[in-house]
Amino acid sequence: MGKPVTPGETIGILGGGQLGRMSAQAAQKLGYKVKIFDPASFVCASAVAQETITAPWDDVKALKKFTTGCSRVTLEFENIPPSTIEFVNKITPCHPSARVLEICQNRQKEKEFLRENQIPCAPFRVVNTLEEFKEAVKEIGYPCVLKTAIFGYDGKGQIKISSETQDLEEAWSITGGGRGVLEAWIPHDCEISVIVVRGENGEVAVYDPTENIHKDHILHLTLSPARISNGLIQRAKSLARQIVEKIDLTGILAVEMFIHQEKILVNELAPRPHNSGHVTLDNNTTSQFEQHIRSVCGLPLGEIKTQQPSVMLNLLGDLWKNGNTPDWNIALQYPNVKLHLYEKGQAVPKRKMGHLTVLGPTLEEALKLAQKIEREFLA
Repeated sequence: MGKPVTPGETIGILGGGQLGRMSAQAAQKLGYKVKIFDPASFVCASAVAQETITAPWDDVKALKKFTTGCSRVTLEFENIPPSTIEFVNKITPCHPSARVLEICQNRQKEKEFLRENQIPCAPFRVVNTLEEFKEAVKEIGYPCVLKTAIFGYDGKGQIKISSETQDLEEAWSITGGGRGVLEAWIPHDCEISVIVVRGENGEVAVYDPTENIHKDHILHLTLSPARISNGLIQRAKSLARQIVEKIDLTGILAVEMFIHQEKILVNELAPRPHNSGHVTLDNNTTSQFEQHIRSVCGLPLGEIKTQQPSVMLNLLGDLWKNGNTPDWNIALQYPNVKLHLYEKGQAVPKRKMGHLTVLGPTLEEALKLAQKIEREFLA
């Protein structure tokens, strides 16, 4: 563990999307400068960073230029080659580690990690060929879901196998026909996320679970607190803590879990700030983004007390009808609504363009207002 990073020094962030943007803003509030590295020529984090370097992930010369002068490097999404992290870490400490990335970006390694560490997850089989896939379906049973082994998010790279009448060859081809993971389809009452942060010195902070509601495989609403029992809350937080200890994380991790009656199954791990943690910007004494920066810079973790019930609504490009910007006054007329826009340029369907958080005296009132605002945006 190195010495804590002093305000005025520079933090490097690999990835320049909205998560990088909000992490950069949190870093700047703590007094740090920020450099961004991204292969894309236009990224929304550039607007709030001191410098942006545009180059492929394997451009060693560009990575060296990016890393030189940074006191720590971190990332905003997990689909980065682990070799990039290994190279950067030789110059400047980088969190999370390449090992963490290798586990979390590969569904096979992720599931095997959970099973090896006695973390409850869905029954699964690794499949490499169509024949192995057909055999695994017989073992797992219906319904089940086939997922590509690598690079999947927001429902991409997966297909549900509902019944014996489904064409397995077609399902195999839809996911690309490469190595995959076949999982049992888990009936669940709800999905929750637990954001957990672990510092360079091993200090851990765990946020209370939030409840996720999806639409078309994309997070639509996040409810804080999750509508589950206190016993489930404590067990979910304990599982998240176990995971970051076992994986030896420095940084932030989002743990997605399924709740069915009184059972908890861990679904996915994301070693970076998470969409379901956006409510912490307005509803916790320390947001997930500030906590992320604190953890990688060697600072003590901040207090995470929740202020009041809240609901986060994702703002997708679908709201920009015929290229027209939504009337933000629909939301801003309410003093308990906080609007966050990402400056991502052209709005296209399903693209995350921003979010808003509704705070309320009760979760039911906050949810009702969030749904009312959405209806008026769509009208």
